[in-house]
Amino acid sequence: MTDMQVIPDETPVREQTDPTAPAPTPAPASTAPPTPTSPPITALLDAAAQAALPVLRGVRDDQLGLPTPCAEYDVRALLNHLFQVVVAFQTLAAKKDVDFSTTPDRLGDYGAQWPDRFAEEAARLVGAWAVPGAEDGLTGGMKLPARTVGAMVLLDLTVHAWDVARAAGLPYTPAPGCVAELRTLVAQMAPTARKMNVFAEPLLVPPGSSGLDALLAETGRDPQWTTG
Repeated sequence: MTDMQVIPDETPVREQTDPTAPAPTPAPASTAPPTPTSPPITALLDAAAQAALPVLRGVRDDQLGLPTPCAEYDVRALLNHLFQVVVAFQTLAAKKDVDFSTTPDRLGDYGAQWPDRFAEEAARLVGAWAVPGAEDGLTGGMKLPARTVGAMVLLDLTVHAWDVARAAGLPYTPAPGCVAELRTLVAQMAPTARKMNVFAEPLLVPPGSSGLDALLAETGRDPQWTTG
C-alpha cells in the first residue's frame, strides 16, 4: 500500500531572506552541464495512466477477489482505492482539501463500465494538474508542496498498476520517466512512510535489477511476488 497522500514531506523549508541584508556575491558561473528539468507532473500522470489502463481493462470479474501484493487489499479493494486516489487528487490539484476516511465502492456503482469511468477520471486528473499554477505552492491538509502531492498520485498509479497486473497475471511496463521521478520521491519520503506503516521495510534486489524492481523494493514490495 502506498497511500502517499498522508505522508508529510521531509524536505527542509528554506529560511526567509532578510530584505534589508546586502545582496550575496554571485557565485562563479558553473561549467557543469545543466541538470535536466523534470517533465511537468501532468505529462507524467498522462503517461502513467496510459500505461495503467490496459492492465485495469484486462482484469476479469472472476479475478476481483484475488490477493494482491498489498496484503490488506484484494483486487477489487485495490481498484476502489486507486479510483478514490485518482478522483481525490483532482481536488488537491485545485488546492482544496479532501476526505480519505471512506472509500466508495465505485466498481459496484459503475458495474461493467468501471474501466471506462476510471479512464474518464484519469483524464480529469491529468487536466486538473495541467491547470497553470497547479504545481506551485502548497496543497492538502498537511500543506505539502504541490509538486510532491502530484508525484504521490503518480506513485499510486504506477505501483498499484503493477500490483494489479501481478495479481491478475497481466503484463505491465511503467511509463518512461516515471520510475526515476518516483525513486526520488520515495527516497525523500520513505523514512516517514515506514514510521507510519505505509511502506514496509525495504527489500534488497540483485545488482543489475530494473529501476521498477528497485522502486518496488524501496516501498517494501517483493518484485518477484506471485499469487502462489
